[in-house]
Amino acid sequence: MGAARIIDSHIHCGVQHSDLPFAEIAPLLREAGITDCCLFAPVEDIYDRDDFHFQDNTHWQQARRAANRYLLDLAEAGEAIFPYLFVWNDFAIEELRRPYRGIKWHRHSYEPIYHYDDPRCGRMLAEITRRRLPVVLEESFDNTLRFVERLAPEAVIIIPHLGGLNGGYQALDRAGVWQRDNVYADTALASPQEMRHFLEHYGPHKLLFGSDYPFGLPAGELRKIERLDLDPADFEQVVAGTVLGLLGAVLDPD
Repeated sequence: MGAARIIDSHIHCGVQHSDLPFAEIAPLLREAGITDCCLFAPVEDIYDRDDFHFQDNTHWQQARRAANRYLLDLAEAGEAIFPYLFVWNDFAIEELRRPYRGIKWHRHSYEPIYHYDDPRCGRMLAEITRRRLPVVLEESFDNTLRFVERLAPEAVIIIPHLGGLNGGYQALDRAGVWQRDNVYADTALASPQEMRHFLEHYGPHKLLFGSDYPFGLPAGELRKIERLDLDPADFEQVVAGTVLGLLGAVLDPD
């Protein structure tokens, strides 16, 4: 099954604390027939994920800005990529003036926490919502519900892995998260059974293809979508249409 355009919506790319240069990613995409991708900085370039009590500092702020801007530089150089801003606890709202196409918001339950009570967090989320920047949200189950129901109820949310690391697909389904019009999911590392259930109940217009490279290989994750035997229109919606619709709604920076 082919499509004129195939976009991997979930790839980690960075060259500081992780050896994930785009020069090594690009051939994997070409070999798989993937035409574009959404890039996030690796977690290791954003905060010390091994220190639960990590406190932000100038060194990490500089590393974070360099990691995010590496992606902007790739886009500016003409690579077929959509750069996402990885947000952490400095809530650097001034970065939203740059041409990012989405937001990465990520932590696991054993990692340092987001300071959700910081007034800067509220201002950041309000501006992200206003700009219609899609937020790839990977958080604990409780914080996922808090985020979508209270902190940013009108933001465009993409939950990766069909919720596999946000408390689980079925838990989010029972909580009514997938029913929200502004909540989408990506397929990275998800099971075919979960993909089929989601497509049947919520439709291809809410699902995005993603690989989570380097944790999943673009070609292998794309084959999982192909094996669903979707009709051509639904296949094209999942591998490109949904993410293009979200990115097309993003407001230009001031």
